[in-house]
Amino acid sequence: MFERSGIYFATARCFQGRSLLRPSDETYIVLGGVLARSARLYGVELFAFNFLSNHLHLLVRAPRGNLPQFMQYLLTNTSKKIGALINWQGAFWERRYSVAPVLDDAALLDKVRYVLAQGVKEGLVRRCSEWPGLSSLPLMRDGKPRSFRWFNWTRRCRNAVPARRRDRLDERWAEPEELQLTVLPILGFDRLSNVRRFVDESVTAIEEQARGMFRAVLGLRRVLRQHPHRRPARLERSAAPRCHTALSTLRAEFLERYRAFTDAFLSASRSWRLGNLQARFPLAAIRPFLWPSEFPARLVA
Repeated sequence: MFERSGIYFATARCFQGRSLLRPSDETYIVLGGVLARSARLYGVELFAFNFLSNHLHLLVRAPRGNLPQFMQYLLTNTSKKIGALINWQGAFWERRYSVAPVLDDAALLDKVRYVLAQGVKEGLVRRCSEWPGLSSLPLMRDGKPRSFRWFNWTRRCRNAVPARRRDRLDERWAEPEELQLTVLPILGFDRLSNVRRFVDESVTAIEEQARGMFRAVLGLRRVLRQHPHRRPARLERSAAPRCHTALSTLRAEFLERYRAFTDAFLSASRSWRLGNLQARFPLAAIRPFLWPSEFPARLVA
């Protein structure tokens, strides 16, 4: 149930919690280009993001109603390009990404703080600015876009270049992309000074809380030395919420709408699979795929 005007908090985790997104100069360049190109092609608005070693978080809005297509393009190209750089074969993501709508301003600011806290709240680094992975923190502080490069490996293959690792980031295949944030739709946040004040206050609170939780941290040098294939001994898992809100009334209203959407979708889906291609699905629903062999004989004839 993806609404065009909704802001969504999206998360994707690497296979078995491995550090496949471990920060490095190469992964930073490639991830920036992939994210920038994905957002431009699908017209997606980015409000905040952070790429950790084994997962990523995004705060996004898809005015075209194409959030699934955007996520598919982003995750597919991330797995292909980063997987090639770190010599990883097989599944890259543990499961399908999770996504939940953010229903009010308080919850939105809370999720922005959560994104900014990545790397510090896990005891990896002391300061938010020390995290070496791709993050929206610098863009939020100065309001300026960043230039990245998309490496067009299709063009590289068409030129019959040998599949050597050092050739993958050759400037011959580089195409410029610009990564920029969308202003948070909150009163007063159209002024950079207010955004910067919010970010600075949030970062200070995050770092103070982390100092009380961790006597020592892993540190930047050890983060960069981690092998990307490393699998953690223990992986914490928790159920993803249906939505994010600070108000119980909004949560109840959303869950009621979601139940109604689900009932309507299941009813239409049953009719659709029986051959009624005029079945009425809820607005913006994605119809189930039908293999040719599944079409009723009267439709094939």
